[in-house]
Amino acid sequence: MDSIKNLNFDHLIGQKVGTATLLKELARGGMAVIFIAYQRTLKRQIAVKILPKSLLTPLAAELFQQEAEAAAVLSHPNIVPIYEVGDTEDFLFFTMQLIKGRPISDHIKMARKHVLPSKRVLPQKVTIKIITSVLDALDFAHSQDIIHRDIKPANILIENHTNRPIITDFGIVKMSRGPNVKSGMIVGTPIYMAPEEILRSRVDGRVDIYATGIMLFEMLVSHLPLPKFSAAKEILEMKLGLKDRLFQKKPSEMNPMVDQKMDEIVFKALSYDPEKRYATCREFLQCLKVYMDRYLRKEP
Repeated sequence: MDSIKNLNFDHLIGQKVGTATLLKELARGGMAVIFIAYQRTLKRQIAVKILPKSLLTPLAAELFQQEAEAAAVLSHPNIVPIYEVGDTEDFLFFTMQLIKGRPISDHIKMARKHVLPSKRVLPQKVTIKIITSVLDALDFAHSQDIIHRDIKPANILIENHTNRPIITDFGIVKMSRGPNVKSGMIVGTPIYMAPEEILRSRVDGRVDIYATGIMLFEMLVSHLPLPKFSAAKEILEMKLGLKDRLFQKKPSEMNPMVDQKMDEIVFKALSYDPEKRYATCREFLQCLKVYMDRYLRKEP
């Protein structure tokens, strides 16, 4: 089967997809390609996500359809809006708001290259504001029986002019009132994946809490203090083997601006046992707000 990386999509430029005309390629993911398009009916630029049918497997089709259906029912300022879902002879597609910005993963990489060592992590106050916005959006999604299951820096865009974090890519979402990903499949990004997902156990919103905790940790310290590994399978095995001893240092040991209270917040979110994590995203969010008020009030 072809890979999305090897396919040429130049012939799609100018093609009409639903109410939009494709203008240029914007990005590629594991299964899909995203185009900038012009929506003729409302005279605006939008994004169109396309899954070629040449790559179509039952799982790929299910994930793609779930992403569109799940995101389409979520109306929240920190979740990308979905406009239209459909298919052509050659591909499945959905249209969504065009977010002009870069993912958090890019911001982390840029910070790592800063000439001053003290600037090689994102500002703590900025980090917490982003994470609390993400948690607010996830709390809303969970209230609608929707779990994201792939929260990571690459799936959170920071809008250029507003600095608003926006969650994208509900491609492996779990809907409690709809079909789930086939049992026996491990889906997600290994570093951000909760232990119960690796074990293929029953999951709930606490898998998103775990992933958000990993993202918070990474934003606070730039590089996660993990044991060395060379393959995704190894990090999965280490998570199950080391459990709560997976991380070799605490955030406060790697970033002098971080108080030890943040260590407690991060590691509660990252508890191996989901029963020991925050019960809800709202609880996690409130702890971060208290930390911000107590330790960062004087920071710019």
